[in-house]
Order: sequence, then structure tokens, then C-alpha cells
Amino acid sequence: MAQQQNLSHKRPVPVLPPEELEQQKTYLAQCADLLTQRFGEEHTLLALVHSYGCQQNTSDGERLMGILAEMGFGFTEEPSEADLILYNTCAVRENAEVRVYGNVGELSHLKARRPELLIGLCGCMVQQQHVADKIKHSYPQVDFLFGTHTLYKFPQILWETLSKQKRIFDVEESDGVIAEGLPVRRTPGVKASIPIMYGCNNFCTYCVVPLVRGRERSRMPEDILSEVRQAVADEFQEITLLGQNVNSYGNDLDIGWHFPDLLRAVNEIPGRFWVRFLSSHPKDCTRELIDTIAACDKVCNHIYLPVQSGSNRILKLMNRNYTVEWYQELIAYAREKIPGVMFTTDLIVGFPGETEEDFRQTLELVKHVRFASLFTFIYSKREGTRAAAMEDPVPKEEKSRWFRELLDVQRKIGAEYYQAYVGKTFTVLADGKSDQGLSGRTEFNAVIDFPGDESLIGKFLRVEVVGARNHDLRGELKEVL
Repeated sequence: MAQQQNLSHKRPVPVLPPEELEQQKTYLAQCADLLTQRFGEEHTLLALVHSYGCQQNTSDGERLMGILAEMGFGFTEEPSEADLILYNTCAVRENAEVRVYGNVGELSHLKARRPELLIGLCGCMVQQQHVADKIKHSYPQVDFLFGTHTLYKFPQILWETLSKQKRIFDVEESDGVIAEGLPVRRTPGVKASIPIMYGCNNFCTYCVVPLVRGRERSRMPEDILSEVRQAVADEFQEITLLGQNVNSYGNDLDIGWHFPDLLRAVNEIPGRFWVRFLSSHPKDCTRELIDTIAACDKVCNHIYLPVQSGSNRILKLMNRNYTVEWYQELIAYAREKIPGVMFTTDLIVGFPGETEEDFRQTLELVKHVRFASLFTFIYSKREGTRAAAMEDPVPKEEKSRWFRELLDVQRKIGAEYYQAYVGKTFTVLADGKSDQGLSGRTEFNAVIDFPGDESLIGKFLRVEVVGARNHDLRGELKEVL
């Protein structure tokens, strides 16, 4: 089996040297001393860390919080209570950037009242040089800024900010490194997200991710498996494996391990938990992967498989490297092999050059595949991408009309899906509270609200569906497993 192979082969991916991590630990300790000088020995340090965007950003935020916790910080969600505010930014869509600028702008009044407050920005958005320049010149309240490639240097960046008493901006141009050994502070709950790789090699013409997160670099299997074991030991019942394209995991390692091998190894870890993963690029979704999902009892039968368009012409313009026919064959094979499998997807409406006929083909794909749900977006121009230079003659009003029509079609499909569940009983992982009492998700990622005591959160239950709404289900608890 693959998991018995030698994992010590030399890898081409740059890994952070142990001595660099030790140096960052030294900076961390020195930061703790400087913070005491700044705020006083009796002061309880509080940090606000807010991550915008995807689960990969959220995972990065957990590592930033781990570093801050080792410096002695507690955490708050109130800016007025914080001694340090760190926004971990997203660059995928314009709306996310607009929110960041707005929120940072509002902090100017807080900084004026409390000059000792530390304000920082990091993440994908500020990895772009034009954004970093804008922050430097237009937002003087920001004390420090660093991009995705220097997250591990956060202790050094904060130390320089404190010791030199000047603004520090670190936007390193590189393809990134793998930095193992960073502390992690996960939000208590049911779910843990674990990155298995970073970066992307696909260069879809609309996407800024390869420009801000670098090229693909996979973590070594033993490091991932160790983190999963620890999360299971910490009683997280749902593990999500993260990557910009998990299907290409291991291609850069040269040790014979790929994503199906990793899923099988995670599945063998003792304990009762579910495994999910995202994101999954269709061009790299193999039949071996589908067979692996079918064979692994802990891997959920829900696949998030972003298609982006139902037009082969637009897919080619997007540089997606698959056809609609290929995508439909994957769906058909998975439905044959995995009982009850459900699919969700991403769709971009109004890509540059998209015509009414292209949009109609997308609608036909949605009707044919019958996705459980969609993440839909009107195209957002991203500086530095190839699509940003393409002609885009369709008016915004027309794109909005297409968008509404797509939502109407999916709303009907979703309602039919959910209505068909009424009267059936499913295994549910209770993961939070709702207006009904509890909320949970099925293996195929449907949300069910049902009466129940808060003590059941984190447990696997059997729940009968007694009603359906537009986006979720109502149920009755039948059994605690």
C-alpha cells in the first residue's frame, strides 16, 4: 500500500529550515517582553483576528492566533477592547476588498483615541503590491502588513514594529514555502480544517490565487496525518482537508503519494469522525479518487466540484482544461459508484465575452446535473489576471438578469431535492444551535434543524426529516449513536 512507502525522499518544495523557525520563536519571546513594556505588566492583552474569505484563510488565521496566544494574548471580537487588530484578507472578489478598506478606514478613529493600539493586515489581498502601496499611502493607521508568503515571520514583523517604532511592510515575492511547526489555536467546536497543500498551478484566467499564494506545494503526509490525529484526539468530529486543488496533492513530492493515498491513510486513523475536502478541480478528479471515496467509510459522500461554466467555449477562455462532456462523465461515474453522493459547484456569470447562448448552456448543465446547491458569482475583474484584459461588452444589467434566472432555476431544483428527503432518516453530526434547538449536517452536507439539548452538540445522531424549507430541513431526533 502507498502508506507503507518510504516518505523520506528529497522534495523540490522549499521547506522552512528548522533554524528559521527557532529564530521566529526567539522573536516571539522578545515580542512578549516589548508588549509588556508597551501596555504594562498588569494589563491583559487582547487581540482581534478576523479572517475574510475561504477556509484556507480561516486556517491561516488559526495559526496567527496560535502565535499570538504564545505571546500572551487572549482574544476578543470587539475592536474597542483589542490591543492588536489583525485583518487576514481575501483577494478573490472585489467585494471582499471593499469590505477590508471600509473596515480599516473605520479603525482610524479608534487609533486616534488609543495610539498604542496595533493594527495589521495580512493575507491574499495585501500580497498584491498595488494594494500594499495603497495601504501604505492612504491608511496611516496600519502599523504592519505582510503577505501570504511571510505568515511564519509574523513574530519578527511584530518585533520590528515594536522595537523600531515604525511601520513594517513585508510583501515578499516568492512561490512560498512550507512552514511546519507553527502553533495552532482552533476555535472550540466540532470542525477542524487542516491544510494539505498551498498554492495553485492552474492559472485560470479569472483567478488571482496563483499570483498571491504561489505555486503548488504539498505538505508531507506524516505532517498532515500527525495534525489529523491531534485534531481527533482533541475531539473534533469533522476534519476538512484543504487546498486550492486537493486533487493535485503530492504531484510535487516525488514519493508516490497522491490525494487518494492520503484519503485512505486518514480514513485508517482510529476514532469516529467524518472527512471532507475542498477545493477539487475537475481536470484532476480521477476515477481512482471516486473509487477511494466510495471505499472509505469516513469520507463524506459530498463532492464540491467547481465547474464555473456550462459552455466549452467559455471553459477554454477560462483555461479550465476540461469540457462539459468530461465533467458530466465524472458526475455519472460518481453517482454510479457512491450511493447518495451529492454535488455542489461554483458558477461564474458574465465572464468576459460570454453570450446569451453560453449562459443558456450553463443553465442546461445545471438542469442536467441537478446540483444540491450552487455558489454563484457575477464575474469580478482581478488586476493581474488575463481575463482582466479581455473585452467585456455585456452590460452589468444583463449579467444581473442572467444571475437571477440561474438562481431561480437552482431554487426549484433545491426545493425538489429537499422535499424528497421528507420522511427519511439520516445520520447527522450536530454542530450548533438553531431556532429549532440544534442544527447539524448530513454526510451529503444537507443542513437539518431539530429540537434537542445543547449537550448533544458534537455527537452523531439519527434524525428523521419531517419538513423541508428552501435551503434546509426540519427533523426529529430518533437516536443518539
